[in-house]
Amino acid sequence: MKSSRQELILKIIEENEIENQSQLIEALKERGFVSTQATVSRDIRELRLVKELTPDGGYRYVAPMKNEILNYSHKLKTILRECLTSFDSAQNIVVLKTLPGLAPAACSAIDGMEIKDLVGTLAGDDTAFLAMRDAESAKAFCEEIHAIL
Repeated sequence: MKSSRQELILKIIEENEIENQSQLIEALKERGFVSTQATVSRDIRELRLVKELTPDGGYRYVAPMKNEILNYSHKLKTILRECLTSFDSAQNIVVLKTLPGLAPAACSAIDGMEIKDLVGTLAGDDTAFLAMRDAESAKAFCEEIHAIL
């Protein structure tokens, strides 16, 4: 249901100039999806929709371009090279140790990427926990980090 709704949201904003959440809720309703404002707000955040200025001076929701996703990859490489002191996996958890204060930046960059098997991140001051779907994906992510470094 969620993925279908989010796919529909992307289609709606591509085909229409949606200025606010109320218009988006109404457009979803017209297509058979009844959603609350809170649900639509979460969808907007998860889809990373942004508002852009229209030629007539209004605003509309748009999806981020793929190059923005690639930019997250560049940011992650930079962050890992500059601040990572160690990393390891324990079953499905990847633990990143960073210089003090930089774990949130690492998690933010990682959250912004489309990592298929990443379930979520949690950052402290100098330690980040990445919950992966399974032990194999955690090991594979550590191998990717090793390749980056």
